[in-house]
Amino acid sequence: MKQVCLYFQVHQPLRIRKYRFFDIGVNHNYYDDYLNKMILRRVADRCYIPMNKLLMRLIHEYGDRIKICMSITGLAIEQFKWSTPDVIDSFRELIATGNVELLSETYNFSLSSLSDDKEVFRCQIQKQQKLLEETFGITPKIFRNTEMIYCDDIADVVSSLGYEAMIIEGAKHVLGWKSSEKLYCSGRAPKLRLLTRNSTLSDDIAFRFSDPKWDKWPLTGEIYFNWIEKALIDKEVLTIGLEYETFGEHHGSETGIFDFISDVIRRIAQHPDIELSTPSEVINRLVPSGQLHVPYPITWADEEKDTTAWLGNELQTDVFKNLYSMTDVIKQCDDREIIKDFLFLQSSDHFIYMCTKLFSDGSMSRHLHTPYESPYDAYINYMNVLSDFMCRVQSVAGDNVGKLQNNKEIKDERKQYVNWRNIVMFNALVIKNVMRLLSDREVVYLLNSFSGKERTLIVEALPKLRASKLVRIADTVDADTSNTDECRLAVENAIASVLK
Repeated sequence: MKQVCLYFQVHQPLRIRKYRFFDIGVNHNYYDDYLNKMILRRVADRCYIPMNKLLMRLIHEYGDRIKICMSITGLAIEQFKWSTPDVIDSFRELIATGNVELLSETYNFSLSSLSDDKEVFRCQIQKQQKLLEETFGITPKIFRNTEMIYCDDIADVVSSLGYEAMIIEGAKHVLGWKSSEKLYCSGRAPKLRLLTRNSTLSDDIAFRFSDPKWDKWPLTGEIYFNWIEKALIDKEVLTIGLEYETFGEHHGSETGIFDFISDVIRRIAQHPDIELSTPSEVINRLVPSGQLHVPYPITWADEEKDTTAWLGNELQTDVFKNLYSMTDVIKQCDDREIIKDFLFLQSSDHFIYMCTKLFSDGSMSRHLHTPYESPYDAYINYMNVLSDFMCRVQSVAGDNVGKLQNNKEIKDERKQYVNWRNIVMFNALVIKNVMRLLSDREVVYLLNSFSGKERTLIVEALPKLRASKLVRIADTVDADTSNTDECRLAVENAIASVLK
C-alpha cells in the first residue's frame, strides 16, 4: 500500500504595533492587539473553522481512511485562547477523533535552531511539548522545525529529545539522485527518521492554485490526484506540506480551494492502493532507504532552499545578532514579562518582513501579508522595540542577576548593542546631533559606508556647506580609509552619548 502523508502548519504571529523612537524607555507594550485580534478572527472565519469542519465531515464519512498530521505553534494556541476560544475548541474536537497526529516544533516559531546556543532551541521545543500536553492531552513523537529548517546539528538536538522523526524539505541539492518519495534517516542521528516534503506538489497548491497565469490553471482534484499517482509509481510515501491558511485565506473560498482539497482527499480515501497515513504510521511501516547528510541548513523557501529569506541581508543579520546576544543574561532572569517578550520577538515572521530577496519560484505569500510598507520600515520598527527591550533586560539584569555587577559594567554592556550601522534607524534630530559629535574624517567614513537612502539621511543631517565639502571628499581618492575601527567606535560612542 502506497502512502500519502498530508501535513498542515497552523501559525499566527504576534504583530508589532507602530513603535516610534520616542517610545523607547517609555512604553513597553510592543504588540498591535487590535490588528492581531482582527486578523485572527478573519482567518478563523475564512480558514480554521470551515477547514476543520470539512475535515470532520470527511472523517465521519470515511473513518480511518482519513489520516492527516498537523502542527500548531504555541503563538497560535495562545492567541486562540485569548481571542478566539471557538477555534481552539474546534481543533480539540478534530484532534480528539484520533485521525490527526499532532507534531511538535518550537513554541514561538523561532529561528533559535540557527543560533549558537542550542539550549535555547531545546527549551522552546520542550515548552511547546508541554503546551500541547496541557491543551490537547497529546505528547508528540514527530518534529517539524520552524520554516522546515534542518541540518545535521539540528538532528542531534531533536533526536536527543526523544523524537522519532522529522518532516523536512525535499531539497534537490540534498537528495541528489534520490527520490523525495522515500523514507530516510539522519546521517548524524540514524534513529531519527526523515520524511521529505515534495516541493512541487505542495507549492502547486500553496502558491499556484489560484493564479490564472499558471499554465496548469484551473487545477482540479482529478488532475492533482493523477499527479499523486504518477509521483508514487515505484515509490513508497509522498509527503505534501501546506500552511493551513492556504485554505480560505491565501486562496479565498471563491477560488474553489475547499472543494478542491475535499475532492483530492476523497479520491485518496477511495483508492484501493493509496492511503492517507500519519508520520508515525509511515515510520512504523517502512524501512529507511538510506541516510541523508545535511551539513548546512535547508528550508522550504525558493529554489535555493536556504535561509536567505530570513537571514539574507544586513538588516536581518543585525537583528538576529542583537536579539540572541541577550541569551545568557535572560537565562538568569526571572522576570516573566521579559521572558515572554523574548520568546515573542523571536518569531521568524519578524525576519521575513525585512526580506529584500526576490523569490524566483513565486513563493511570496508571506510578503503579501506583511504589515509594513517596506523591509526598511520593518527593520526600523523592530529595532525600536528591540532597543527598548534591551534597556529593560539590562535594568533587570542589574537588579537581579550577578552577571552585571555595577553601573559601569551595565554601560559597557550597553555599548555592544549600539551597532554603528543602526544610526540610519533613528529620526533626523538624533542623526543631526550625532553628526555634531563626529569629526570630518568620521563623517566621511559614514558617507563611504552607506549608499542610496541611507547615505541621503546622513547628508541631510549636515549643514549644507559641511555636507558639500565632505561629500566631495568622500567621492574622491582623498578620502582617508585608515583606522576604520577607530571611526566605527567613534560613531557608536556618539550614538550612545546622544541617546543617554
